[in-house]
Amino acid sequence: MGSKIQLHRQPILPLRPLEKPAEEANKTKKDKTPSFKEILQSKIFEKSGLKFSKHAQERLISRNINLNETDIVKINNAVDKAAEKGVKDSLILFNEVAFVISIKNRTVITAVDGENLKENVFTNIDGAVII
Repeated sequence: MGSKIQLHRQPILPLRPLEKPAEEANKTKKDKTPSFKEILQSKIFEKSGLKFSKHAQERLISRNINLNETDIVKINNAVDKAAEKGVKDSLILFNEVAFVISIKNRTVITAVDGENLKENVFTNIDGAVII
């Protein structure tokens, strides 16, 4: 009965984070690449003189709000009207979509479509333009 138990002591190594498989890593990179639709919209926005915040761009895409050049011209004209009246931050209603726009910076801050307009409260605006 006098058997001895031998323990082998090995150094304890710190755990390394699991590496993502190559397929997953490529998918993440792919998801960050803008789609053709996003690139086209950003080019239309650039030509208009209006800037769209990252938040506004995300809202347009997630809510499937599509604007063409004519729409942008109309919104741009509404921004001009608001600026003439001395408005600093405006709510612009156009085709059942509400845009909150910094008139001074000519930047669209957010966009809300018809479904999400119900029971919504818009703050920090000092004027509204309805197109």
